[in-house]
Amino acid sequence: MKKTIEEHANRFSEIAGDYDDSQDSDEYRACVSLVVEHADPSEEDTVLDLGTGTGAIALALAPDADRVIARDISEGMMDEGQKKAAEQGIENVEFGEGRFREPNVEGEDIDIVVSNFAMHHLSEEEKREAIEVIAGLGPRKFVLGDVMFFGTPDPEEPFYSPEVDDPSTVGHLADVLTNNGFSLTAVERVHEQVGVLVAERYGE
Repeated sequence: MKKTIEEHANRFSEIAGDYDDSQDSDEYRACVSLVVEHADPSEEDTVLDLGTGTGAIALALAPDADRVIARDISEGMMDEGQKKAAEQGIENVEFGEGRFREPNVEGEDIDIVVSNFAMHHLSEEEKREAIEVIAGLGPRKFVLGDVMFFGTPDPEEPFYSPEVDDPSTVGHLADVLTNNGFSLTAVERVHEQVGVLVAERYGE
């Protein structure tokens, strides 16, 4: 991680009010749609949204899920999400502090884990640790939308900010997922540096 968790939290809290407007790229919108489509929760499912931000994914999944547990490190971003939930009359989303390696969901039965445009802030080793924690929660499905490399990225046209972001290759992410008991069932290439991975439990 190129910045500390506290630095990331403060940075996102400062831009929380304008965050949704700033994420107006076709790639970001496509990732949101694909993560929601592939998560596809039932009315009995509890979904964990890690790095929820302002809750775009959490609020989109809420009408179809039993509960959505939304976790982030930025209070400012979660405040925006709670405002949106109240405006939309959504009552089954629980916002709270949590991070990839410490999601703060003790005692919860998690059916589906989702994350969009958040994990790329972690280093390679931190991503490995995060996916180990996610696997340990026992979900049947993990849907990851993020900045990731399908090939060698063009240094002249990065989709990410090198000073704060640390994307991985699709191959690295796939290896870590399979090493933790998941089977990669879908790979959606949105852009040469953006994609959605769908990982499901073997035999489930």
